[in-house]
Amino acid sequence: QVQLVESGGGFVQPGVSLRLSCAASGRAFSTYTMAWFRQNPGSEREFVSSISGSGDTMDYAEALKGRFTISRDNANNTAYLRVNTLEPDDTGVYYCAASRWGNNRDKNYYHYWGQGTRVTVSS
Repeated sequence: QVQLVESGGGFVQPGVSLRLSCAASGRAFSTYTMAWFRQNPGSEREFVSSISGSGDTMDYAEALKGRFTISRDNANNTAYLRVNTLEPDDTGVYYCAASRWGNNRDKNYYHYWGQGTRVTVSS
């Protein structure tokens, strides 16, 4: 069993950077693929990025490559998502997820979810 708690969201202006954190409790954090998804009301939860248990393999949604960076610290059971040059379209609730399987963009492959952290980008 893994419990996930996201933090780091907030109300920010366009152009700034933000780092989201996902703290995991439970055993064997390094064996889980970690991912970030985001969602707005009325929209599907969309894949943002994933990282393998070892941290060697990352994947990003095509439209988000370049501004998003996923990372993890297995010693501290935490995954991160850094977002540079935030845009209004980045507004949404960002969810952290964990999977016992490999990197995947499909939300149905993820077994555990956090409650989300809200990011609002507006001037």
